[in-house]
Amino acid sequence: MDAKTILSDVKKGKFSPVYLLHGEESYFIDLVADAIEGSVLNDAQKGFDQTILYGKDTDFVTIVNAAKRYPMMSDYQVILVKEAQNLKWKDDELFQKYLESPTPTTILVLAHKYGLVDKRKKTYKLADKAGIVLESKKLYDDKVAPWIADQFQAEGRRIHPQAAALMADYLGTDLSKVANEIDKLLLNVALDKEVDISDIERNIGISKDFNVFELNTALTKKNVFKAFQIVDYFAANPKSNPIPVVIGSLGSYFTKVLKYHYLPDKSSQAAAKELGVHPFFTKDYEMAARNYSRRKMFDVINLLKEYDLKSKGMHVGPNTTSGELLRELVYKIIH
Repeated sequence: MDAKTILSDVKKGKFSPVYLLHGEESYFIDLVADAIEGSVLNDAQKGFDQTILYGKDTDFVTIVNAAKRYPMMSDYQVILVKEAQNLKWKDDELFQKYLESPTPTTILVLAHKYGLVDKRKKTYKLADKAGIVLESKKLYDDKVAPWIADQFQAEGRRIHPQAAALMADYLGTDLSKVANEIDKLLLNVALDKEVDISDIERNIGISKDFNVFELNTALTKKNVFKAFQIVDYFAANPKSNPIPVVIGSLGSYFTKVLKYHYLPDKSSQAAAKELGVHPFFTKDYEMAARNYSRRKMFDVINLLKEYDLKSKGMHVGPNTTSGELLRELVYKIIH
């Protein structure tokens, strides 16, 4: 089951006796755990019928003993086991017996972050049968911008595809961080206004003129002056524009350009689907494919690999700066 469905059920007051929340992406785990913590009991009831345990400080005996109790002041008691990845996850017989017949008035939430519970184990299978299992997966880089757009849509708001792409490029796949910035934009941008790049600059601090997104555009058009303007800005602001982020973004972009070369159907909708981008951007990939041949694209990708290693100190002089490396890289890409 996905997080959206679980949250919908929780909002409707439909609860399961067991929730096993596990996976690499902590954001969805926290989202569901927080929703259960905030929805089942009111503040007065929590003093009697809510128990919070931490994996490193507890064990399954303690969890089972707590789960077998009955609520005192409400219809349910809630037991939240945070940092459950620190439990000794073995096939604990006592816990397995509880999962075979969980207390119907207990809502047990196991928040297991940064990894998966072994699905081959009996404990996992019993938890899946007894309640609800959420596998919280990391989003791939190309899925972050659509996810951002979905969050705005869910709030009845709009964000321009360029603004969503810019956020995704700079904030990466840490969804907790991305969600915080989305909340900031929802609060500070007028309800009837589409969030655009200028709003990103004002509220998040990413320059609307000097960013990786604009560098991609300058390289696409082979606009040498603009490309080096942006690189000079990056060189002067290395903390805001770390070279690994810049090279990573260029790598993602030019890999898609290479893929575009080989698409049998280059119509806007088909290309957008295959590249995993908004149709708004397909014209950029079409232009890049005209300006960079297939052969050149392989050279560019090899250059990016080379300069990624150089940015990490390999095959480069000790006094070489990240700005110098970016200038060399951009010059070689364009020429």
